[in-house]
Amino acid sequence: TSNQVDQTGGYTGLRPADFHDLVLHLADQQGLPRERVVLGGDHLGPNRWKGLPPAEAMGHADVLVAAYVAAGFTKIHLDCSFPCAGDPVPLTDDLVAARAARLVCVAEDTAATHGRTGALRYVIGTEVPTPGGAHETLHDLVPTTTEAAFATLQTHHDAFAARELSHVWPRVAAVVVQPAVEFDHTRVIDFDPSATTGLSRVLDAEPTMVFEAHSTDYQTTVALSALVAQHWAVLKVGPGLTFALREALFALAAIEDELVPAADRSHLLQVLEDRMLAEPAQWDGYYAGTIEEQRVLRRFSYSDRARYYWPDPAVDAAVRTLLRNLDARVVPLPLLSQHLPAQYARVRAGELGTTAEDLVVDHVRDVLRSYSRACHPPTTRPTTTLEEATR
Repeated sequence: TSNQVDQTGGYTGLRPADFHDLVLHLADQQGLPRERVVLGGDHLGPNRWKGLPPAEAMGHADVLVAAYVAAGFTKIHLDCSFPCAGDPVPLTDDLVAARAARLVCVAEDTAATHGRTGALRYVIGTEVPTPGGAHETLHDLVPTTTEAAFATLQTHHDAFAARELSHVWPRVAAVVVQPAVEFDHTRVIDFDPSATTGLSRVLDAEPTMVFEAHSTDYQTTVALSALVAQHWAVLKVGPGLTFALREALFALAAIEDELVPAADRSHLLQVLEDRMLAEPAQWDGYYAGTIEEQRVLRRFSYSDRARYYWPDPAVDAAVRTLLRNLDARVVPLPLLSQHLPAQYARVRAGELGTTAEDLVVDHVRDVLRSYSRACHPPTTRPTTTLEEATR
């Protein structure tokens, strides 16, 4: 996102070229062909500089988009929905679209300069849930209205034409709309297909476009399949993956407690808790309640604020100790079954190794398997119900 990575480093300290190199280095390590990696920039626009006047903020946004495209990013989400200093609140759809079209000009010019004319794909629309999950307790969500979705398409189409970018319009690959899915610290709002039947027909006249859904974390496979069936072909997930990572590491820590003398254990849960208390900036504005309620949320909430602490040197050292301790021992299969039953089944079937890292990675892949099943339902026979389509 533009908050994480920008031309000055963002909050990760990475510029677009740095992130590009990091991801491709990881791909090379895993043997994944580089051509299968799609780098995308999210919410590219003036958000980071919304305290400045519009002209100045958009100048920074121009540089931001150029940096992403120059670094090899090809999926560009344009988000100019944030009012800048002195802007009318809320911004009109026409102004949002006009600013987005301006950024398309920058992106296209930059791509041409780097010999990648026609390589970019764009995402428009900004009706998204709170990144990382809602901070407040959720009750009901309302999906984007059909009228609002049509307005997004029409205003952006007109803005592209005004900038002589009509030839680029077929490369608008997705539009972000809210399907009314979200999660907070302890609750998930599941997709209700009946609430979006009209919305799903908005793209009937746009054969090159799909919907993009944000915050699909923790949706069931049935719900994900229903999203795909209604044109949400880009399903974004974040904390759902690190939540699974945390689950697996905590499970291994419980196994460690059974096998390793106390003096030699990683004490991962306590180390993580100590570091979160010592450096509370990543969670104290999110978790309310009593001291005990906050403790439970720090460890187990869907919003998974613990994910920001895995790079901490003390926490990282504890994880390494945990993995090393378990790899130095044979984990009894009944103990593995107790704490990681799905991985136990795959080990028994000869489908999975027994190193600690094997177990952790496979548990995270269980989340990805749900998305894969949703995107690639069985095709051996016609199906008439959602349950049959995702069985």
